[in-house]
Amino acid sequence: MSNIISINKVIKPFNKSLQIEGDKSLSIRWALLASQANGKSEATNILRSDDVINTLNCLKKLGVKIKLSKNKCIIIGVGINGYRYKKKIVLDAGNSGTLGRLIIGLLIHSKYKIKIIGDKSLSKRDFSRVTKPLQKFGAKIKSNKGKLPVIIDGSKNIKPTRYFEKRGSAQCKSAVMLASLNTKGTTTIKAKKSRNHTELLFKYLKLPIKVTKKTNFDIIQINGKKKINAFNYKIPADISSSAFFIILTALSKNSKLKIKNVNINPSRIGIIKILKMMGVKILFSKINIYKGEKIADITIQSAKNLKSINCPKNLNSSAIDEFLVIFLIAAKANGVSYFKGLSELNKKESPRLKWGAKILKLMGIKTIYTNDSIKIYGNPNLKLDKKIVIKNFLKDHRVFMTSVIAALSFGGNWIIHDKDSVKTSFPSFLKLVDNLRKHS
Repeated sequence: MSNIISINKVIKPFNKSLQIEGDKSLSIRWALLASQANGKSEATNILRSDDVINTLNCLKKLGVKIKLSKNKCIIIGVGINGYRYKKKIVLDAGNSGTLGRLIIGLLIHSKYKIKIIGDKSLSKRDFSRVTKPLQKFGAKIKSNKGKLPVIIDGSKNIKPTRYFEKRGSAQCKSAVMLASLNTKGTTTIKAKKSRNHTELLFKYLKLPIKVTKKTNFDIIQINGKKKINAFNYKIPADISSSAFFIILTALSKNSKLKIKNVNINPSRIGIIKILKMMGVKILFSKINIYKGEKIADITIQSAKNLKSINCPKNLNSSAIDEFLVIFLIAAKANGVSYFKGLSELNKKESPRLKWGAKILKLMGIKTIYTNDSIKIYGNPNLKLDKKIVIKNFLKDHRVFMTSVIAALSFGGNWIIHDKDSVKTSFPSFLKLVDNLRKHS
């Protein structure tokens, strides 16, 4: 079967409701913490993407019993420091930076050496950002010049530490938080503001965590060596996956879409704030709090007059995974949009800021691109009638999905390679796209 998709027609108007798959960040974090809990934990609507399956496979290698069925996932936790495994095991994180970085934090007390590997894309990403702070706990960690493979040799003498997280990386912060569970004493993290899923899970599980919020940073204090009770979780829909259909609706004529039960954690909804500033109509309904996370239904309507934006840098962290597809709104906006301070985008599965500029250039949109910024000269009347080929993007799922949304929104004849890349985070993406196209 071909791994290439061809799109040559703009999507017709639609009025639909969608159910998006479970949140990837929460699915991985639930699995990791459930493995360290005492007893049986159960999750429904867990995301069945490659990243999550790789998480479960790594935990199985660490001696954790897991049962994944059609409707739920059951994990029999082994308690903190309770992993049981053979010598010289290798854990494959695949494409997942979240898994690769966070699981190292849980292994600083490991009895034997453990090797962590990943795919071609993940092997190019920086792991020194987690190995350096984790070494401060006392663990011995070797890497390939700061990249995978990483070999961790745990220590019995793990001590709490102090860590200053300057990048706004939830992965780095979370890795240190998970490591702190292995210590006796208080670990203190000064962290630039970023996604707070791990903090909310710690609070829900009644782990001894104190978060003091400052203007630009949070001070997080954690006391380790506390028992984690088994817990059940109904994973809400992923806002990052929803983003593609939010943008598609905004760019499509006379269309309306409702996405149900979406995680609208305030540290994740930078895309919503940005789109509203650009003139997109978005409404939250049925808002509630579920185990610390804010959940709602989202309704989106077509946007008639899109405005350019000088995007505030303080929204970068809360929209970091959505900027590629946000750039498509800027492509159709009236005026010049400016996004800055986005160097972290080039440290993702592919150099995404570079790919954002490349896709727009292929579409005929003028851009001025640097290593950490992009100016986009919008064209409200943009309609494409040329051939555009997207390939060699390190199988980055978000590059693929952004290209699909661009093809459906602006026309042209698009040939997009590596459609299997969606299995990383959003296996049902193309099925949902086809559902909208059939009923539009």
